[in-house]
Amino acid sequence: MSLENLRVMGIDPGLTRCGLSVVQAGQGRAVLPVAVGVVRTPAGAELTERLLRLSNAVNDWMDDYQPEVVAIERVFERGNVSTVMNTAHAVGVLMLAAAQRGIPVHMYTPSEVKKAVSGNGRADKRQMTIMITRILGLSEAPKPADAADALALAVCHCWRAPLLARTKAALEPNSTEGAR
Repeated sequence: MSLENLRVMGIDPGLTRCGLSVVQAGQGRAVLPVAVGVVRTPAGAELTERLLRLSNAVNDWMDDYQPEVVAIERVFERGNVSTVMNTAHAVGVLMLAAAQRGIPVHMYTPSEVKKAVSGNGRADKRQMTIMITRILGLSEAPKPADAADALALAVCHCWRAPLLARTKAALEPNSTEGAR
């Protein structure tokens, strides 16, 4: 199943730094970069103000780049409960922005993204940045790491989307593909 021209927004969620990217699926495994950046919120600001800034930024990106699907990193325990909670608040805002537009959201763990992009579920940030730079044919590595991670999430989804679509089609009632 080809999903050529699928526009994917990758989001590496964070309250202080949130990586945003948009890529477009090409032929086969080709992926074309469209945009990449990082939204920053001041650590000293109230949580509500920070979430509002994040919401405004992601809504602007969705308006500007019109993604058809969003890939977000799944929140996992990092040892610091307040960091996890702040990231979870950010994820809620990001998912709401997609939901308000009817854009499907897919969540991936860091190890799923690392495995898809580098072939190694334990790849370090340096390896991931090198791979994403090569895969997208970028002239220089995206910085900071949050930007590279957002691109990796989008690429991961581009490469997994055909399998996800086939699986969904096979599980739907009256599916002719599932009967083959």
